Amino acid sequence: QLQLEESGGGLVQSGGALRLSCAASGSTLDEYAIGWFRQAPGKEREGLACISRSGGSTNYKDSVKGRFTISKDNAKNTVFLEMNSLKAEDTAVYYCAADRVFRVCVLYPYYGYWGQGTQVTVSS
Repeated sequence: QLQLEESGGGLVQSGGALRLSCAASGSTLDEYAIGWFRQAPGKEREGLACISRSGGSTNYKDSVKGRFTISKDNAKNTVFLEMNSLKAEDTAVYYCAADRVFRVCVLYPYYGYWGQGTQVTVSS
């Protein structure tokens, strides 16, 4: 069974950058579409970026376009989320999610496999 583990979160100043990793075990990620989500206290979980099984198609939430980049390294069985120009409002717990169902990917939380999350805190 697929297991996902996020890493790379932490405390960063406004304007800074972080790279989150989502490492998979138990199965190979080339069979799955992957999404990155976040959830801030008191808010709903929101989709930020996703990448198709092949890695050939990506999709981004408007508010992170141009700042966040999702990529997939099938050899390392890992998906990355590169985040630049971070703002205080990016503070949240960040999750990766995966599913075989999608031919491309979606920014809705309809994924079957989820990691435990990693905290990102951006100080203003």
